[in-house]
Amino acid sequence: MRDAIVVRGGWDGHAPVEATERFIPFLRANGFAVEVHHSLEVYADADRMGAADLVLQSWSVGKLSDAEAAGLDAAVRTGTGLAGWHGGIVGAFHNERYQHLTGGVFVHHPAGFVDHTLTVVPTRADHPIVTGIGPVRLHTEKYWVLSDPLNDVLAEVVFDADVTAPWQGRISMPAVWTRRWGAGRVFVSTVGHKVDDLDLPDVRAITERGLLWAARER
Repeated sequence: MRDAIVVRGGWDGHAPVEATERFIPFLRANGFAVEVHHSLEVYADADRMGAADLVLQSWSVGKLSDAEAAGLDAAVRTGTGLAGWHGGIVGAFHNERYQHLTGGVFVHHPAGFVDHTLTVVPTRADHPIVTGIGPVRLHTEKYWVLSDPLNDVLAEVVFDADVTAPWQGRISMPAVWTRRWGAGRVFVSTVGHKVDDLDLPDVRAITERGLLWAARER
């Protein structure tokens, strides 16, 4: 049996408990023992982190200590997977080490919820996380992120030209990506501000596949 740690907390606006509860039965059905933590202190426990095959994190607007950041970094470098969505992973901590690990950080979203489309990058359509996923219509927050060019971007959203904003050109913004971190794998999706975003069949499929992809290979 594989081992998963769910770390959840921080700002309640992203419903970390309700959101992660949607995926715990899935992990158990796929052979994971699941342990839930409502504190970041587990990241500094080298023995516990080293035994984990996957960390599912949903923690927004928090503060990560140096020891916790170092512990999470070390665990992923040696094979523990890290996965999450939306602010629970890219709106989590203003910590340089952590942001290098995740490969991106949230900086802006348009006011309120907006209609937009999540589109798989054509050259990555055969990746197991997004294979068979067509354009996904969303009505939720659309994340503007700063991201690492070394990320493997699987899906994008488009920001149209906006003369009221500092950027004016039409651009495609990474919305789902993976990355390698030493021996570990990292999965990030920017979709999931509200729990019903995660219930959309294609979003659910991407998220579930991302969790399995990130987990340590046995």
